Amino acid sequence: MTSHPDTGPRSTLLLLGICAMTFVVYLDTSITPVALPDIVGDVGGGGTAAPWILDAYTLAFACLLLAGGVLGDRLGARRVMLAGALVFTIASIVCAVAPSIAVLVAARALQGVAAAALVPLSVAALSTHIRHPRARARAIGLWGGTAGVALAVGPLLGGVLVTATSWRALFWINIPICLVGFWCLRASLRRDRVASGQRMDLPGQLLFIAAGCGATLALIEGPHRGWSSPFILGCVGAAVIAIAAFTLWENRTATPLLPRGLLRIPEVAVACSVNFLGLFGLYGVLFVLTLYFQRDLGLSPLHTGLRFLPLFGMLGIASLTAASVARRLGTRPTMLTGLALIGTGLVGLVTIELSAPPAVYLGALGLLGAGIPLSGGVVAIAAMANAVPETTMGAASGAMNTFRQFGAVFGVAVAALLSPPSPTTAVTHLSATFLVAATGAALGAVLTAVTLRPKPTAAQAKAEPESIHSATR
Repeated sequence: MTSHPDTGPRSTLLLLGICAMTFVVYLDTSITPVALPDIVGDVGGGGTAAPWILDAYTLAFACLLLAGGVLGDRLGARRVMLAGALVFTIASIVCAVAPSIAVLVAARALQGVAAAALVPLSVAALSTHIRHPRARARAIGLWGGTAGVALAVGPLLGGVLVTATSWRALFWINIPICLVGFWCLRASLRRDRVASGQRMDLPGQLLFIAAGCGATLALIEGPHRGWSSPFILGCVGAAVIAIAAFTLWENRTATPLLPRGLLRIPEVAVACSVNFLGLFGLYGVLFVLTLYFQRDLGLSPLHTGLRFLPLFGMLGIASLTAASVARRLGTRPTMLTGLALIGTGLVGLVTIELSAPPAVYLGALGLLGAGIPLSGGVVAIAAMANAVPETTMGAASGAMNTFRQFGAVFGVAVAALLSPPSPTTAVTHLSATFLVAATGAALGAVLTAVTLRPKPTAAQAKAEPESIHSATR
């Protein structure tokens, strides 16, 4: 008996390479927070260093996600993915040897650029190289599970590495994984034909970057430089002008970053909003609790990672089971359940201000972790599936992931604004961050409940006019 071509050695190598690069991309979003105090203590950088170490990566990732797929179509997925894997490897080495905060932040941004080249093309590569529907679904499920597992192991692995060696080990560990991923991709990706007619929306991309950077700069630097300082006012003004110019340009250009009207589809708007709000809460919590556990409670990076184990453990479990839960319950009930778990967990975290026993807020962290995959990710993609034409599903997924990453960016920035340090503590007003994030989850639940109304079946739709006609006789 011969094996199916979709399950042969080449497909196995492709899946291994994509999962290896996906693992390091998402690992670097969750492994770094536990090391923030050690990093800042070593390379310096002042009061805004910690949020920039996180946001440099996620901001570059978010700003360039939409362009990643188009670049793959123009230059070829093989070239772009191999270049992304190589750049991520080089950037990780620079992070590991960075002598100053400026070099580290720049290298983290370069990691984000590479991640934006890899993530949008990963599912596309699996879809084009693995044709059999069942094998493709299994491969995409494994890809999604890999991202969830990477997020789950990050804090604990980071705590172990920082405690055993130093914070630089967080980036050295990427190198062997990246080399394996690069070799597997090089051996398995076919040389694809380039879509010569595909054009890059360079003005739109530059305006999008300007808007994202201006808003993030203002949020992070505002409390330290003063909201009325010329620099902050300039950042706000640049962001507003860039957003307005981006909107006007996208309505005029023949090659917009997003297909026109895509965000006006209710299911797409809800998926983008829910993913933004979910990651906003997750990364806001990660940022303030890391500083609170280590600087205020005096916990080591390892013990901090252990405190986050319920959050990321449940996130990993829910990531692996979210698709099957949605098939049983339906996408709308699953998303509402996830948002309810997020909101309940965030409200429960308010008890930290009252010095609650660890079991109380560890349970709250577990609820937050379980709610993120159930409300977004593959479940949100399923919600869009029946409303978006197949030809624009990739663009819809790219938009959702962009909102997801910007949720992480603004979650850190707003948390630093709501829970700033005082002369005696690392963070103040923890409950402000948690309650604002919980309000966002509640807003997402309302949007989901109102917008994703259950559609009648064919039999119900046929019977409805008859019943209306009978009632009016």
